[in-house]
Amino acid sequence: MYASWLEMEIAITENNITLKSDVLKRDVTCTLLMPEDNEITEPLNLLLLNDGQEIESLQLKDTLEDLINANRIKPVLVVAIHAGPERLQEYGTAGKPDFKKRGAKAAPYTEFIKTELLPAITKLTGIETFSSTAFAGFSLGGLSALDIAWSNPQLFDKTGVFSGSFWWRSKDLTKGYSESDRIMHSIVRNTAVKPGIKIWLQTGTKDETSDRNKNGIIDSIDDTVDLIKELEDKGFSRPADIQYVEMVGGSHNTETWAKAMPKFLMWAFGR
Repeated sequence: MYASWLEMEIAITENNITLKSDVLKRDVTCTLLMPEDNEITEPLNLLLLNDGQEIESLQLKDTLEDLINANRIKPVLVVAIHAGPERLQEYGTAGKPDFKKRGAKAAPYTEFIKTELLPAITKLTGIETFSSTAFAGFSLGGLSALDIAWSNPQLFDKTGVFSGSFWWRSKDLTKGYSESDRIMHSIVRNTAVKPGIKIWLQTGTKDETSDRNKNGIIDSIDDTVDLIKELEDKGFSRPADIQYVEMVGGSHNTETWAKAMPKFLMWAFGR
């Protein structure tokens, strides 16, 4: 008898690994999602994902299986990095904590990614170079992913930011804050050479209610649109280098990000 189409579907395997990080001085759990080894017949792509403890609520395994079996994306290994107890310190912008000194360990986290996690993935898979390597995250984890990819274009060619914390600022609103105090915008503005990466950005119209400048547009959208302007001033263009998805009714939660995930995956690894 012939196997049915359903029986021939590619399955996504899920495995957890734990790395003892000398840099972060803690154990780091990662969940690995990838097609079964015997189903991979072409070069593999790599996606690092911050806040990897949320993959179940993001419905990521099901989304990957649906897209791969519909032949919408190329094979991808997802390494979902679980956040540690000091998430607010490890995420952020490396070497540039915010006005409350959050993100003080963002530089060590970046070092962990470069010197411990990526070599561990190479050792585990035996793959020296992936077809494409992306880094993505949500909220503060999205800011972290962009900062790391921006500073390391030799390691990453794409980055995805869901509801990014681009409000991250060096000065309190009550202490003479101006829009120039937004840290990621400043990093982009002050980078001498345009990094060779592509950037995917998402916001939801219900991400928040805050509106610092009282222009009727919530801060998360304002901050993201302003970042796009900085990127364009740096030489990035839309849609070649930047993709922006604004979800009407989208909120700052995994339910919205799960709905946006197929758009990101098809942008990053689509056929």
